[in-house]
Amino acid sequence: MKLTPPTTVVFWLGVVLGLLGLLGHISVLAFATPFAFWLAFAGFAVLVLGLLVKGM
Repeated sequence: MKLTPPTTVVFWLGVVLGLLGLLGHISVLAFATPFAFWLAFAGFAVLVLGLLVKGM
């Protein structure tokens, strides 16, 4: 299996989702608190998919 670097958009989307999850977990962002785990999970999933899927 070959890994490819994610595109810039996919990378930043994953980072933003991960940061929203982190900030929701420490209760800085009230709207993100109920979804903190899923936001962080989605951020990491987007980054992993960016590595595994060519051209993403």
